[in-house]
Amino acid sequence: MRTVLRRFRALPIRARLSLLVASAVAFAVAVVSVACWFVVKEKLYGEIDDDLRSGVPRSLPASQVAATIDTCPQSPSQSFPFGARVKGYAQIVRADGTACLYGTSTALVKVAAGDRAVATDPAPGEGSLRNGTDSEGNPVRVLTTALVVDGADGTYLADDAALLIAVPVEGTESTLDDLALILLLVSGIGVLGAGAAGLAVARAGLRPVDRLTEAVEQVARTEDLGIRIPVEDESEDEVARLSRSFNSMTSALASSRDLQQQLIADAGHELRTPLTSLRTNIELLTRSEETGRPLPAEDRAALLASVTAQMTELAALIGDLQELSRPDPGQHTGRAQIVAWHEVVEAALRRARLRGPELTITADVRPWYVRAEPSALERAVVNVLDNAVKFSPHGSTVDVRLDDGVLTVRDHGPGILADELPYVFDRFWRSPSARALPGSGLGLSIVARTVQQAGGEVRLDPAEGGGTTATVRLPGAPSPPPEVP
Repeated sequence: MRTVLRRFRALPIRARLSLLVASAVAFAVAVVSVACWFVVKEKLYGEIDDDLRSGVPRSLPASQVAATIDTCPQSPSQSFPFGARVKGYAQIVRADGTACLYGTSTALVKVAAGDRAVATDPAPGEGSLRNGTDSEGNPVRVLTTALVVDGADGTYLADDAALLIAVPVEGTESTLDDLALILLLVSGIGVLGAGAAGLAVARAGLRPVDRLTEAVEQVARTEDLGIRIPVEDESEDEVARLSRSFNSMTSALASSRDLQQQLIADAGHELRTPLTSLRTNIELLTRSEETGRPLPAEDRAALLASVTAQMTELAALIGDLQELSRPDPGQHTGRAQIVAWHEVVEAALRRARLRGPELTITADVRPWYVRAEPSALERAVVNVLDNAVKFSPHGSTVDVRLDDGVLTVRDHGPGILADELPYVFDRFWRSPSARALPGSGLGLSIVARTVQQAGGEVRLDPAEGGGTTATVRLPGAPSPPPEVP
């Protein structure tokens, strides 16, 4: 059985569908044919049984019955006594199983145990019906009933005797055999037709799958993610859904590849500047050592400070790139946990005050608990505060407030132009007015990514009176959830 299943699964889908359809139709046709044959058989034999019952006489003359039982003839001596409706066999069966011919039958019907039982214990009624054979082996339908005798004092049941009448059913059996042959032929034609129809339906139904397969093979061969499978807008079947899913997948892959290429190009561009500066400074130091003409102490210190700054910028840029290279939201939710957001904000405030000692940073932080990655959330808050510190003029104020799951950071810097707001969260995007300042243009991208992973939203808006307001909203609660034991 397992071998058959393995071979079946190894067949193409068209062949499997055709076989399944043919098998289903074969089963249905077989059930209908068998049921039809039995219904016709019951109908034919029912008519024969009705004819046999209608042919039984109400009574037989006592003298004829006595003479038949005494002499027990085995050859016909008179015409069939039960009228024209029944043409066949008639005999009287003794209790010992002896059959005495009664009428014009040319052969005796073989006596069965049921016939002897009726003769031994006669009772009025319809009698016993069965299939049997005559002495020559011909099939007959047999009715054995009590023998009613018409005597001088009225009718009575004969003791130790029964009346057996039968009719040949050779014609009925031949009709049933012909019907079985016809049903078999019709069933075979139906199964073959069903198989052909199943194959045609499978071909038509799997044609979209063929197109999908060809598209997948072409994508694998050419790596062209712009390939699309045409789908009817009104179609909602499984193949149409699969085609739409494939088109969506290739679109997402193409977009992802474009973003990846853009990220590589942008990263290469951003890395080129600090690397070029590092190379220039190191070459100056090396040339000074090789020529034996040392640089002035102040110039040497400035070069070393520049090298240190460029290395710091490279390290920050590489860290930002590593953060952005992590899986998309929803693919690493196992690292998320309940985080006290107010504590994260307070830790970020301490770092911001160290980086902007000339600024006044006010804070109003109230408890709020969220589900996020602790390190990623802290980095996002630090990036928001660093952005405010970097663009705030000397001696200005940065207002920080966390209330009811909404973090607002308001600075008094130059602000952001309205036409630049749609791009502030793009990777490597930097405002033209800020390109002279340190940074890689990835900080706000990391903020947007982290907030999205935590199920929140972030936005930048021009602040009234100048500056920018950063708003970060995260779902959570003012108290931590109870621990599950």
